[in-house]
Amino acid sequence: METEIPAMLDGRPELYGESFTFHSSRMRMQSVTQEELERMDDQSEDCATLLSDARCDVIAYACLIGIMAQGPGYHEDSEAKLHEKTVENDGDAPVVTSAGALVRALDRLEAERVALIAPYVEELTRTVIDYFESSGVDVVDYETLECPDNLEVARLDQRNLVDIAEGLDTADADAVVLSSCVQMPSLAAIQSAEDRLGLPVFSAATATTYEILDALDLSTQVPGAGRLLAGGMNEGEGVGKSVPTADD
Repeated sequence: METEIPAMLDGRPELYGESFTFHSSRMRMQSVTQEELERMDDQSEDCATLLSDARCDVIAYACLIGIMAQGPGYHEDSEAKLHEKTVENDGDAPVVTSAGALVRALDRLEAERVALIAPYVEELTRTVIDYFESSGVDVVDYETLECPDNLEVARLDQRNLVDIAEGLDTADADAVVLSSCVQMPSLAAIQSAEDRLGLPVFSAATATTYEILDALDLSTQVPGAGRLLAGGMNEGEGVGKSVPTADD
Protein backbone atom coordinates (compact mmCIF):
# COMPACT_ATOMS: atom_id res chain seq x y z
CA MET A 1 0.00 0.00 0.00
CA GLU A 2 2.80 2.40 0.85
CA THR A 3 4.39 1.81 -2.57
CA GLU A 4 1.49 1.18 -4.94
CA ILE A 5 -0.87 3.99 -3.93
CA PRO A 6 1.84 6.70 -4.23
CA ALA A 7 2.86 5.17 -7.56
CA MET A 8 -0.70 5.42 -8.86
CA LEU A 9 -1.26 8.96 -7.64
CA ASP A 10 2.10 10.12 -8.96
CA GLY A 11 1.35 8.44 -12.29
CA ARG A 12 -1.75 10.49 -13.00
CA PRO A 13 -1.81 12.78 -16.07
CA GLU A 14 0.13 16.02 -15.65
CA LEU A 15 -2.90 18.03 -16.76
CA TYR A 16 -4.38 17.59 -13.29
CA GLY A 17 -1.55 19.65 -11.78
CA GLU A 18 -1.69 17.83 -8.44
CA SER A 19 0.71 17.12 -5.63
CA PHE A 20 0.13 14.77 -2.72
CA THR A 21 1.72 14.16 0.65
CA PHE A 22 1.60 10.75 2.35
CA HIS A 23 1.47 10.08 6.08
CA SER A 24 1.28 6.75 7.87
CA SER A 25 0.74 5.31 11.31
CA ARG A 26 1.42 1.60 11.57
CA MET A 27 -0.53 -1.08 13.40
CA ARG A 28 1.65 -3.96 14.51
CA MET A 29 1.20 -7.34 12.82
CA GLN A 30 3.80 -9.89 11.72
CA SER A 31 2.06 -13.21 11.22
CA VAL A 32 -1.22 -13.18 9.35
CA THR A 33 -3.33 -15.05 11.91
CA GLN A 34 -6.78 -14.40 13.35
CA GLU A 35 -5.30 -13.55 16.76
CA GLU A 36 -2.77 -11.05 15.44
CA LEU A 37 -5.34 -9.48 13.14
CA GLU A 38 -7.65 -8.85 16.10
CA ARG A 39 -4.82 -7.28 18.10
CA MET A 40 -3.88 -5.16 15.10
CA ASP A 41 -7.40 -3.84 14.61
CA ASP A 42 -7.52 -2.80 18.27
CA GLN A 43 -4.82 -0.24 17.42
CA SER A 44 -6.76 1.37 14.58
CA GLU A 45 -8.51 4.07 16.64
CA ASP A 46 -5.24 5.40 18.05
CA CYS A 47 -3.76 5.43 14.54
CA ALA A 48 -6.71 7.43 13.16
CA THR A 49 -6.28 9.98 15.95
CA LEU A 50 -2.55 10.28 15.27
CA LEU A 51 -3.07 10.80 11.55
CA SER A 52 -5.76 13.39 12.15
CA ASP A 53 -3.11 15.44 13.96
CA ALA A 54 -1.66 16.02 10.47
CA ARG A 55 -5.07 17.23 9.24
CA CYS A 56 -5.07 14.71 6.40
CA ASP A 57 -7.77 15.15 3.75
CA VAL A 58 -8.56 11.43 3.66
CA ILE A 59 -7.47 8.43 5.73
CA ALA A 60 -7.22 4.86 4.42
CA TYR A 61 -7.23 1.78 6.66
CA ALA A 62 -4.85 -0.32 4.60
CA CYS A 63 -5.36 -3.91 5.69
CA LEU A 64 -8.10 -5.82 3.95
CA ILE A 65 -7.95 -9.03 5.96
CA GLY A 66 -7.68 -7.05 9.20
CA ILE A 67 -11.19 -5.79 8.54
CA MET A 68 -12.68 -8.92 7.02
CA ALA A 69 -11.46 -11.10 9.89
CA GLN A 70 -13.75 -9.15 12.24
CA GLY A 71 -16.90 -10.39 10.52
CA PRO A 72 -19.21 -9.53 7.59
CA GLY A 73 -19.96 -5.84 7.12
CA TYR A 74 -17.31 -4.70 9.59
CA HIS A 75 -15.87 -2.18 7.11
CA GLU A 76 -18.91 0.03 7.69
CA ASP A 77 -18.48 -0.06 11.46
CA SER A 78 -14.76 0.59 11.19
CA GLU A 79 -15.10 3.51 8.79
CA ALA A 80 -17.70 5.18 11.00
CA LYS A 81 -15.71 4.56 14.20
CA LEU A 82 -12.43 5.87 12.80
CA HIS A 83 -14.08 8.90 11.23
CA GLU A 84 -15.52 9.77 14.63
CA LYS A 85 -11.99 9.70 16.06
CA THR A 86 -10.90 12.32 13.51
CA VAL A 87 -13.90 14.47 14.40
CA GLU A 88 -13.13 14.23 18.12
CA ASN A 89 -9.58 15.42 17.34
CA ASP A 90 -10.83 18.44 15.31
CA GLY A 91 -9.32 16.84 12.19
CA ASP A 92 -12.48 15.72 10.42
CA ALA A 93 -11.48 13.44 7.53
CA PRO A 94 -13.32 10.80 5.51
CA VAL A 95 -12.09 7.26 6.18
CA VAL A 96 -11.98 4.47 3.62
CA THR A 97 -11.01 0.87 4.28
CA SER A 98 -9.42 -1.37 1.69
CA ALA A 99 -12.05 -4.01 2.51
CA GLY A 100 -14.91 -1.59 1.97
CA ALA A 101 -13.25 -0.22 -1.17
CA LEU A 102 -12.97 -3.71 -2.65
CA VAL A 103 -16.62 -4.52 -1.92
CA ARG A 104 -17.80 -1.21 -3.36
CA ALA A 105 -15.57 -1.64 -6.43
CA LEU A 106 -17.47 -4.81 -7.26
CA ASP A 107 -20.68 -2.80 -7.16
CA ARG A 108 -19.20 -0.06 -9.35
CA LEU A 109 -18.12 -2.66 -11.89
CA GLU A 110 -21.51 -4.37 -11.60
CA ALA A 111 -19.67 -7.61 -10.84
CA GLU A 112 -21.81 -10.27 -9.20
CA ARG A 113 -19.39 -13.16 -9.78
CA VAL A 114 -15.64 -12.91 -9.26
CA ALA A 115 -12.49 -14.98 -9.22
CA LEU A 116 -9.71 -13.97 -6.85
CA ILE A 117 -6.12 -14.53 -5.79
CA ALA A 118 -5.09 -14.29 -2.13
CA PRO A 119 -1.74 -14.83 -0.40
CA TYR A 120 -3.28 -16.14 2.82
CA VAL A 121 -3.58 -19.60 4.31
CA GLU A 122 -6.75 -21.39 3.28
CA GLU A 123 -8.69 -20.50 6.43
CA LEU A 124 -8.22 -16.75 5.96
CA THR A 125 -8.92 -16.94 2.25
CA ARG A 126 -12.23 -18.58 3.15
CA THR A 127 -12.84 -15.56 5.42
CA VAL A 128 -12.42 -13.27 2.41
CA ILE A 129 -14.76 -15.44 0.32
CA ASP A 130 -17.40 -15.47 3.08
CA TYR A 131 -17.12 -11.69 3.39
CA PHE A 132 -17.73 -11.23 -0.34
CA GLU A 133 -20.60 -13.68 -0.37
CA SER A 134 -22.22 -11.94 2.60
CA SER A 135 -22.17 -8.82 0.40
CA GLY A 136 -24.04 -10.64 -2.36
CA VAL A 137 -21.04 -11.51 -4.55
CA ASP A 138 -20.33 -15.10 -5.64
CA VAL A 139 -16.70 -16.25 -5.75
CA VAL A 140 -16.61 -18.68 -8.67
CA ASP A 141 -12.94 -19.67 -8.31
CA TYR A 142 -9.89 -18.72 -6.27
CA GLU A 143 -6.21 -19.41 -5.69
CA THR A 144 -4.69 -19.13 -2.24
CA LEU A 145 -0.89 -18.94 -1.96
CA GLU A 146 -0.58 -20.22 1.64
CA CYS A 147 1.82 -17.51 2.80
CA PRO A 148 1.37 -16.67 6.52
CA ASP A 149 4.44 -14.42 6.95
CA ASN A 150 3.50 -10.78 6.33
CA LEU A 151 6.96 -9.77 5.12
CA GLU A 152 7.14 -12.74 2.79
CA VAL A 153 3.79 -11.68 1.30
CA ALA A 154 5.36 -8.34 0.35
CA ARG A 155 8.19 -10.16 -1.44
CA LEU A 156 5.96 -12.32 -3.64
CA ASP A 157 6.80 -11.87 -7.32
CA GLN A 158 3.89 -10.09 -8.95
CA ARG A 159 5.06 -11.24 -12.38
CA ASN A 160 3.58 -14.63 -11.49
CA LEU A 161 0.09 -13.23 -11.00
CA VAL A 162 -0.83 -13.08 -14.67
CA ASP A 163 -0.13 -16.80 -15.10
CA ILE A 164 -1.97 -17.60 -11.87
CA ALA A 165 -4.95 -15.55 -13.06
CA GLU A 166 -5.00 -17.36 -16.38
CA GLY A 167 -5.25 -20.63 -14.45
CA LEU A 168 -8.46 -19.52 -12.75
CA ASP A 169 -11.83 -20.61 -14.10
CA THR A 170 -13.22 -17.25 -15.20
CA ALA A 171 -15.85 -18.51 -17.65
CA ASP A 172 -18.65 -17.31 -15.35
CA ALA A 173 -16.76 -14.42 -13.72
CA ASP A 174 -17.60 -10.74 -14.19
CA ALA A 175 -14.23 -9.56 -12.79
CA VAL A 176 -10.98 -10.78 -11.27
CA VAL A 177 -9.42 -9.60 -8.01
CA LEU A 178 -5.73 -10.03 -8.79
CA SER A 179 -4.64 -9.28 -5.23
CA SER A 180 -7.13 -9.39 -2.38
CA CYS A 181 -4.38 -8.23 -0.01
CA VAL A 182 -2.83 -4.78 0.13
CA GLN A 183 0.47 -6.32 1.19
CA MET A 184 0.81 -8.49 -1.93
CA PRO A 185 2.19 -6.41 -4.85
CA SER A 186 0.21 -6.55 -8.08
CA LEU A 187 0.13 -3.12 -9.74
CA ALA A 188 2.57 -4.00 -12.54
CA ALA A 189 0.40 -7.00 -13.48
CA ILE A 190 -3.09 -5.43 -13.38
CA GLN A 191 -3.29 -4.15 -16.95
CA SER A 192 -1.55 -7.19 -18.44
CA ALA A 193 -3.96 -9.54 -16.69
CA GLU A 194 -6.95 -7.45 -17.78
CA ASP A 195 -5.77 -7.44 -21.40
CA ARG A 196 -5.27 -11.22 -21.42
CA LEU A 197 -8.48 -12.15 -19.61
CA GLY A 198 -10.79 -9.63 -21.26
CA LEU A 199 -12.39 -8.92 -17.87
CA PRO A 200 -12.06 -6.05 -15.40
CA VAL A 201 -9.07 -6.79 -13.17
CA PHE A 202 -8.39 -4.87 -9.98
CA SER A 203 -6.88 -5.20 -6.52
CA ALA A 204 -7.34 -4.00 -2.98
CA ALA A 205 -4.81 -1.25 -3.74
CA THR A 206 -6.47 -0.02 -6.95
CA ALA A 207 -9.89 -0.07 -5.28
CA THR A 208 -8.54 1.94 -2.34
CA THR A 209 -6.92 4.43 -4.73
CA TYR A 210 -10.29 4.91 -6.45
CA GLU A 211 -11.94 5.76 -3.14
CA ILE A 212 -9.12 8.06 -2.02
CA LEU A 213 -9.49 10.08 -5.23
CA ASP A 214 -13.27 10.04 -5.02
CA ALA A 215 -13.17 11.27 -1.40
CA LEU A 216 -10.91 14.11 -2.53
CA ASP A 217 -13.41 14.96 -5.30
CA LEU A 218 -10.75 14.32 -7.94
CA SER A 219 -10.86 12.42 -11.20
CA THR A 220 -10.50 8.68 -10.66
CA GLN A 221 -8.22 8.22 -13.67
CA VAL A 222 -4.92 6.36 -13.36
CA PRO A 223 -3.46 5.18 -16.68
CA GLY A 224 -2.53 1.53 -17.02
CA ALA A 225 -4.17 0.44 -13.76
CA GLY A 226 -7.20 -1.39 -15.11
CA ARG A 227 -10.77 -0.52 -15.98
CA LEU A 228 -11.76 0.61 -12.49
CA LEU A 229 -9.30 3.49 -12.74
CA ALA A 230 -9.71 4.16 -16.47
CA GLY A 231 -11.72 7.32 -15.81
CA GLY A 232 -14.33 8.96 -18.02
CA MET A 233 -16.68 5.97 -18.18
CA ASN A 234 -20.43 6.37 -17.94
CA GLU A 235 -22.09 5.53 -14.65
CA GLY A 236 -24.04 2.77 -16.35
CA GLU A 237 -20.80 1.09 -17.36
CA GLY A 238 -19.80 0.58 -13.78
CA VAL A 239 -17.27 3.23 -12.72
CA GLY A 240 -17.62 6.75 -11.47
CA LYS A 241 -16.96 10.31 -12.41
CA SER A 242 -14.08 12.05 -14.10
CA VAL A 243 -13.71 15.60 -12.81
CA PRO A 244 -11.24 18.14 -14.25
CA THR A 245 -8.95 19.23 -11.43
CA ALA A 246 -6.18 21.24 -13.09
CA ASP A 247 -6.69 24.16 -10.72
CA ASP A 248 -7.05 22.10 -7.51
